[in-house]
Formats: sequence, C-alpha cells, structure tokens
Amino acid sequence: MSAIKGNRLNSGYDLSTGSLSKILFDTIKVGIIKSNLISMFAGLSMALLVEDIPFYNEMNHILLALIGSALVIGSAGAFNNVYDRDIDVIMERTKSRPTVTGTVSKGSGLAIGIMMAIGGVAALYAASPLSALFGFLGLFLYVVPYTMWTKRRTVYNTEVGSLSGAVPPLIGWTAISSDLSHMGIAALFVLMLVWQMPHFYAIAIRRMEEYRAANIPMLPVVKGMRRTYRQTNFYLVLLLVSGLLFWSFSPFVAITSVVLSAGWLVLSLAGFRRMGTDGWAKSMFIFSLNHITILLLIVIGYSLIKPLMG
Repeated sequence: MSAIKGNRLNSGYDLSTGSLSKILFDTIKVGIIKSNLISMFAGLSMALLVEDIPFYNEMNHILLALIGSALVIGSAGAFNNVYDRDIDVIMERTKSRPTVTGTVSKGSGLAIGIMMAIGGVAALYAASPLSALFGFLGLFLYVVPYTMWTKRRTVYNTEVGSLSGAVPPLIGWTAISSDLSHMGIAALFVLMLVWQMPHFYAIAIRRMEEYRAANIPMLPVVKGMRRTYRQTNFYLVLLLVSGLLFWSFSPFVAITSVVLSAGWLVLSLAGFRRMGTDGWAKSMFIFSLNHITILLLIVIGYSLIKPLMG
C-alpha cells in the first residue's frame, strides 16, 4: 500500500502480519461480513431443505457462496470507507479507520474494493449466475443509492440502505435454487428488510451527536425522538406480523419470530417510559442483535437438522 513508510505505517501500526490483517479487516468491515454471512447461510440452508438436497451434495456451491459473499460484502465496506472519509474523521467510532488515518490511501482502498468485487461476483457466478446477479445488486445498492446518494441527503437513508442488507439471504438461496416463489425466502427477505430500521434507529440515537456533527440526516437528528419512537414501533409491529410469512416453511419458525418480535415491541413500549433515552436506545440495540441472531440460527438449525430426523 502506498501509505507504508519505512518500517512502520503512518498511523502507528507495526508492519507485522497481525497488524496488516487488522488494517485489511478494518478497511473491509469484517464484522459486517460475518453478520451478513449468517443471513446468507440462512437463505442457503432454507433452499437445501425446500429442495430436499443433502448438505454434502452441494459443498462446492456452499463454499463458493461463502467465499463470494464475503468478498462482495467486503468490497462494499471498502468502497464505503473510501467514500466516507470526510465524515468518518468527525465521528468518534469511525475516526480511526485506516482510510481516515491515511494508513490505506484512496487508491489502495479502491483497488481492494474492485478486486474483491470482481473476485466475489466471479465466485458467486460459479455457484449460480442468479446468485452473482444478487451479489452485484446488493453491492450496487449499498454503494450508489445508499452511500453516494441518500446517506447524506434524506432521513430515509436507513430504508434505502436496508435494501442491500436484505440481499444476502437471496444470494444464499439462489446459490442452491432458482425458484424464488417460495414463501420461506420471501419471509427471510422481509425479516432482514424490516429488522434493520429499529436496529439502526437505536444506533442513530446512541450516536446522535456524532451524526449531527457530521451533518448526516438520521431520523432522530432531523425529526426528533418522538418521531423516531413512533416509527420504531411501526416497524416492530410490521416485523411481528411479517413473522407469519414463515408459516408455510415452518410453523415453529413463524411462532418463534412472532414471539421474539412481540418481546421487542413490549420492550420498546414499556422501556421508553421507564428508561431514559440512552438506556432505551441501548436496550433496543442489544435486543435487536439477540433477536436476529437467535432467529437466523433457528432457521439454519431447523433447515439442517430436520432432514436428519427423517
């Protein structure tokens, strides 16, 4: 990378394998890669069950889907980091990113993003052309409509960004099956789409002053807490109802989804009156992570274990 000088990087990183790995992981947002791979694998697992395909029969497609998805998601993170350098430097949680400190230059960041995008789409294409199409679509939606267009212009940036966040299950499903008419994958797509709004509203409240300083029009910054609270509850009700879409796939998954979402809604309604704003936002954020992790793991577990039970 062009930012390397002498035996140390200009941000203070040591030139060691561990440090270089951390620089790369921070540039491509490895945490986001991991979380999105879970939803991708949930879609893939569902397709295996619905199509009655043994897991070991599709190992090549599964590995290609995992590798391709990781590369495409990582490329989106790299592009986002390069484009957002001017606002990341203002925000506490992002000001140490390699693209902000200069450890990774603009050119290096773009090169990483481009190479990962090409490699990722190619790997997904080897799994399935339709999977590659969704991989490219998810990348495009995140970089152009979200990062470059709506993130700095409208309070609906979260809704626009949620489109790309809901694509990974489609990538996984289409790596195995080309039939997108099954209600199970529709339910998983809607789950990922709707879940992101209350999740990111909680983050926006907790980081409200940072977003305000960076002039990012997040909902609580522009419209205030009351509007954010009402809109959060609207999406939680929608999330609760949409859980019923899982019924044709599995009544157990559908009921679990409804119960988890109902618990989240109760927490929102009761907690808002009893906790301060920061406490409410923190509890909502923590519950959102538990909600999606538990539900996706249940989908994966159910899909992989059910065939073994005859």
